[in-house]
Amino acid sequence: MDHTPPSPPERGTSQTILSIAAVIGLLYTFLAGISGLEAGIGAFGADFAERIFDNVTNPVAGLFAGILATTLVQSSSVTTATIVGLVGAGALGVPAAVPMIMGANIGTTVTNTLVSFGHVRRGLEFRRAFAGATVHDFFNVLTVVVALPIELATGFLSRSAAALTDLFGRTEQLGGGGGKSPIRAAVAWPAELLEEALGGAPTTLRGTVLLVIGVLLIFLALGYITKTMRTLMAGGIERSINRILDRGAGLAAMGVGMVITMLVQSSSITTSILVPMLAAGILTLQNAYPITLGANLGTTITAIVASLAAAGPEGLTIALVHTLFNVFGILLFYPIPLMRSLPIGLAQRAAGLVQRGTRWVVAFVVTMWVVVPVLGLILLS
Repeated sequence: MDHTPPSPPERGTSQTILSIAAVIGLLYTFLAGISGLEAGIGAFGADFAERIFDNVTNPVAGLFAGILATTLVQSSSVTTATIVGLVGAGALGVPAAVPMIMGANIGTTVTNTLVSFGHVRRGLEFRRAFAGATVHDFFNVLTVVVALPIELATGFLSRSAAALTDLFGRTEQLGGGGGKSPIRAAVAWPAELLEEALGGAPTTLRGTVLLVIGVLLIFLALGYITKTMRTLMAGGIERSINRILDRGAGLAAMGVGMVITMLVQSSSITTSILVPMLAAGILTLQNAYPITLGANLGTTITAIVASLAAAGPEGLTIALVHTLFNVFGILLFYPIPLMRSLPIGLAQRAAGLVQRGTRWVVAFVVTMWVVVPVLGLILLS
């Protein structure tokens, strides 16, 4: 009589397939939550980005305007596309728009920082998640600290972008407007359906419902993604991923971040996906960093596409400034190990600080993305 027990590998394969399916479903839920969050903020802030740029002439005030507008609409793509439209129409000059573009790069990082809050009650997980989220913040802030004074003194970004505009021409035959990412459209469907159901409700109620549901979906999905991925990656797979990246695959990782961001048209989505992977220990901060940089570069495609519909060539110029700014930051803070360690080290120190208590987390977010920009606009505009 054959008493051979069921094969453990078969059971393992089935569990792996189920875990992968669960992660895909949870990832969709997570992205749908981000879409709902954006839709809720959009209900409160229709045309806010355009209004906040009115009559801003001081370059530092322009930086704060870009941060605040992007924080409120939760999309650097919306902010940069608005800036491109204003510049292309002649309502805003290129020199005044450059600091605003830099500010949009900083403002977009708030999303993945908020996503890290999903791990706030789990000590070491939260520390890894917060460091992974804020490395994006510190990279953009450090790049602005270096690039803005040089730009104000020499115009190196705007001059280079103008030269490229002359070289490339307007390429009118490509048409304008661009299309909507099918991936982004797919994850936006639940929020759009809910918006239709709430069509007759007051704007405040509609925005509140979308915000609450979006946040709930994000937190629920994050919690289960972390648990499922920790199980799925057990057995050393995460070490294999990190070993591959450690062997000089930084450029490939940047390429992955850039392509994903171009597909979903949101660097926030790409970088937010990394947060639960970092929290679970699947990725190290050092190996997630180049993916974040690639996402930063990939998001600039939206402004370039938007510039094709702009009335004047200056729209393309400011879109190229966005791209050149991110390329400059990558060249400054990635190839040289000492420079690369600056944003990573600052993120790790910030994570160690906020792990001491939730009040530090709230203080960091409110100060960086709300208090400082608002005070800056009040004092400098």
